[in-house]
Amino acid sequence: MNRPESIAREVYGPGAAVPYAVRLPGGASRETWALDVVVPGGDRHELVLRLDGPGAALEAGPGLAAEARLMRVAGDAGVPVPRVVAAGASYVLMTRIPGETIPRRILRDDAYERARPRLAAQCGRALAAVHRMPLSCLPESEPADPLRRWRDVLDLTGEPHPVFELALRRLTADRPPASRTSVVHGDFRNGNLVVGPEGIRAVLDWELAHAGDPLEDLGWLCVKAWRFGSPLPVGGFGGYTELAAAYEEAGGQHVDLDTLRWWETFGVLKWGIICVMQTMRHLRGGASSVELAALGRRVCETEWDLLGLLR
Repeated sequence: MNRPESIAREVYGPGAAVPYAVRLPGGASRETWALDVVVPGGDRHELVLRLDGPGAALEAGPGLAAEARLMRVAGDAGVPVPRVVAAGASYVLMTRIPGETIPRRILRDDAYERARPRLAAQCGRALAAVHRMPLSCLPESEPADPLRRWRDVLDLTGEPHPVFELALRRLTADRPPASRTSVVHGDFRNGNLVVGPEGIRAVLDWELAHAGDPLEDLGWLCVKAWRFGSPLPVGGFGGYTELAAAYEEAGGQHVDLDTLRWWETFGVLKWGIICVMQTMRHLRGGASSVELAALGRRVCETEWDLLGLLR
């Protein structure tokens, strides 16, 4: 019996059958499965199962049990999320939300033509709800200094990257005043949203949630890597003012656009360091993965993007 099937029977009872189970692409350290579970009596449950993989111990996230708790609190705060059916130390089983997650399809397919102009504002409203979540739902509610954290990560790679060093110096010198501390999703971007023809249906992947400045989430959404070739700065589907206005109207704090751009620049730097870190995992034998290896070519892209932002 494979692991998805054994978890399904653990949750729904020994009489549960799993007629459909497919591993979904993506995820360097965790597995994601789509599965249908049929229980005695004929009821069918369409689900998604997330499992810790062999690289999970290297991740900085809070673990899947904590992620499940965050999703439950997020739903109570008004964030569109899948419903958590069951969770253990190494898995989360949740309802499967129909829709698209592949950014290039969201940005190009005719099926999402009506949704695209709405997405930036919908992201603003969803993020305002994220930032209403109580800090008590996090494993640690004290924020760390993000610049210091990512400088330390870069130093640990042992790789020379002068553009990243320049960015760290500039960001330190131009750092805006600290905002309030809130729950930060940590990976709110195009690719972690389930989208239907009407817009956002669910926010996924809470494994990097932490305490911090709420504008970190808005800046990360604007990072060029998540535009997938589109000229529009917010996820490839909208503009800064659309995002900021909807966020403020939904109860979020005032968004200073210069501060938002600072956090966008920080996000590009962070993504570049992540690309270095993940590639090193492959090259140094931590996890043999074509996906991790391919991230190596993205490093020079982020360096180029940073030079443009720092100019």
